[in-house]
Amino acid sequence: MSEREGTLQKEFTKEENLNGENSLGSYQPKVDLNNLIKRVKEEEKRSKRQNIVISAAALSAVAVFGIILTL
Repeated sequence: MSEREGTLQKEFTKEENLNGENSLGSYQPKVDLNNLIKRVKEEEKRSKRQNIVISAAALSAVAVFGIILTL
């Protein structure tokens, strides 16, 4: 391979990398930070809801146990 062909091959590979493709030709999509932040916020909401439900269930169980003891 001549020096010119080697240089052209390097430039072609560099352009592929800049376009989101690796040297093997597989496409790697870019990550959108807004989507990641939205997912984290949704996960936090789900976690808070789940914690509230578990706390309410535990409090209800304690209340029922207390009522049973007073009878």
